[in-house]
Amino acid sequence: MKKLLIVIGVLFGLTGLAMAKVAIVASSTDLASIAKEIGGDLAEVNSIAQGRSNLHYVEVLPSYMLKVSKADIYLKVGLGLDMWADAVIDGSRNGKLIVVDCSTGIETLERPSGRIDASMGDIHPQGNPHYWLDPANGVEIARNILTAITKADPENLTIYQVNFEAFCLKVENNLVKWRKEAESLKGLSVVSYHNTWPYLAKAFGFEVVGFIEPKPGIEPTASHTSQLIDLMKSKEVRVILREPYFSPRAPESIAKATGATVLVAPPSVGAVASATDYIALFDTLLSLLKATR
Repeated sequence: MKKLLIVIGVLFGLTGLAMAKVAIVASSTDLASIAKEIGGDLAEVNSIAQGRSNLHYVEVLPSYMLKVSKADIYLKVGLGLDMWADAVIDGSRNGKLIVVDCSTGIETLERPSGRIDASMGDIHPQGNPHYWLDPANGVEIARNILTAITKADPENLTIYQVNFEAFCLKVENNLVKWRKEAESLKGLSVVSYHNTWPYLAKAFGFEVVGFIEPKPGIEPTASHTSQLIDLMKSKEVRVILREPYFSPRAPESIAKATGATVLVAPPSVGAVASATDYIALFDTLLSLLKATR
């Protein structure tokens, strides 16, 4: 009986060890997807925002603070995109939390110079924050996550390093495929609702020539819409990208006036059914864009 109790105790102990995963909470599904690649079976990963969420505006709920209170690591997008995350982190009262700005080491685009004020709309002084939409930046995000997770769980450093290298190889191999697929996008001009796509455009060789928003975060006006229609006609723009969280009314109206096609383009993992993870997100986006050629 004594031996049996010892065996049972050991089994319970091993079960407890198996369940002691690194708890990671991310602001976005994109960061969460990459964290799952690095953490593998040793991490439990959740995201605050959902795939169809507008990351600029997320309501802070007590349930988010509770989730983060039990976490080891919090992953922020940074660059002023998910400023609401600070309230979640502060409200969690988690003194041991490792907070990671995943934009660290990223070469940002469209960093404004000169005077910046509220009249310019939702301007980000440190540069455009949608940097995860260049898959090459996914490697830098993964590197930031690797640093944090090995700090939280140094005993499994080798496993995380192997997972990181496997993810980097996956991105590298897919980049070869994606760049070949994107050759058909050379010369493609598009209009988007919000300034979401400069990193994707740079990575795959198309051009964003205008925005439905007159300024970032500002609702479209009649005068701006009229000017945009004239621009699209003059440049023969036939593609409009609409993020899933924006109203279809203005894009559809502009499409009707110009003969353009509106594409509901997912900026994040989970925004549409096919964007199941970080790699699938780019498969989905390229498939959408290629279909217009």
